[in-house]
Amino acid sequence: MSNFIENANWRYATKKFDATKKVSKDDLEKLKEAIRLSSSSYGLQPYQVFIIENPEIRQQLLPASWGQTQIVDAAFVVVFASITNIGEKEIDAYLKNITETRGILMESIQGYADFMKSKITTLPLEDRNTWTSKQTYIALANLLSAAAELKIDVTPMEGFVSEKYNEILGLSEKNLNASLVATVGYRHEEDATQHYAKVRKSNEELFINL
Repeated sequence: MSNFIENANWRYATKKFDATKKVSKDDLEKLKEAIRLSSSSYGLQPYQVFIIENPEIRQQLLPASWGQTQIVDAAFVVVFASITNIGEKEIDAYLKNITETRGILMESIQGYADFMKSKITTLPLEDRNTWTSKQTYIALANLLSAAAELKIDVTPMEGFVSEKYNEILGLSEKNLNASLVATVGYRHEEDATQHYAKVRKSNEELFINL
């Protein structure tokens, strides 16, 4: 636990990345696995994750990212794209994965399947899309923690135009929506913000015991 707290204190939202430093293939695989193992409602993982290293694509994304240079200077960009209009097709694929992974019959989880569908498919479209978008933040948390342990910097970004991302990456036709972005790499020695004291609420301000 002490390492987790130390890592949490070490990490910050990097404003300037060292464009000359790349993340090793081994570390990238570890970060991907951390994202893959993230918890999600029902275990559905209602999103896809795009790892963007291509400099030309990132240059296209720069104007849609409010001109934030982390997009082009980081080692790569992670785009969490939530599923839009999620329904029985995606749920059935997940249920099939359960039966194959655990070696069980569909009949044994039929009650769970019916319950899940009754709760998800009956939601209004806007609520369903909001729900799937929220799931990406849980995956981001795993990425932040894993990267900090590896001393790799990650900057979560909500400052981007999702419609433009969808257009550039061809997400809409895949029933996906760019809901969250993170840039990953190594802090530049000239990034002054790495030396700023971390500002958080005090325990008394943040926590309420009932």
